[in-house]
Amino acid sequence: MSLPALLTQHIARRPQRIALLQHVAEQGSITRAAKAAGISYKAAWDAIDELNNLATQPLVERSTGGRGGGGARLSAEGERVLRLYQRLQALQSELLEAAEHSSDLDLLGRLMLRTSARNQLQGQVSGLRREGRYDRVSLALGGGLEIEALITQDSTEHLGLTLGSPVVALLKAGWVHLLADADTPEPGSNCLQTSISEVLAASCGPSEVHLSLGNGQTLCAFAEAEWLAAQGLGTDAGVRVQFQPSFVLLGVPA
Repeated sequence: MSLPALLTQHIARRPQRIALLQHVAEQGSITRAAKAAGISYKAAWDAIDELNNLATQPLVERSTGGRGGGGARLSAEGERVLRLYQRLQALQSELLEAAEHSSDLDLLGRLMLRTSARNQLQGQVSGLRREGRYDRVSLALGGGLEIEALITQDSTEHLGLTLGSPVVALLKAGWVHLLADADTPEPGSNCLQTSISEVLAASCGPSEVHLSLGNGQTLCAFAEAEWLAAQGLGTDAGVRVQFQPSFVLLGVPA
């Protein structure tokens, strides 16, 4: 099985995040892996969640034990990706030697895109439907999950989207809204069943809520601590989330 193109590009562009897999393999814990990598526990999990979402199956598997108290290990796919990263490291010196000018790699770096969207979901186009000047694009995320994006027809053509096209859906955390049990999803919105994996309280403002999907991918959202308490929502609680198709941004391999 080949790696998704988006994950392969990520390995080349963000090697320090892939290197975190090595620390997980050696330390057997996210807390210790984060310390070994010189980053925070939160930054480590953000990186791992992003990698898990871009891969076809999770790269890191966690065991229960509470915040900082559980263990973690690489899945078989994670071990395979780590081997690929190690091979890329061996080729790095050859790449440096191949650059004709010292500024060549800086130029390539400026051409690579990073995004501020916290949520990045790997999927495939499973449906295309015209709606006036827009296209409603159905995305299969795996595990029977599907979401929709609403983009212009020009965007569909520019991205070259067809059935089966691999895409990544980008979604800001602030666009993902948690629903109370009594809430009815807005008509036409994407509504997914999730479970809360972690709630990170902030000194001021809303809490950051990490959500697990049934296919192993994750989402990040914000919610007021008082609202979460009133709904009885904490770690491992099930909760529905919704977001509008027009908020879903799409990206494809260059």
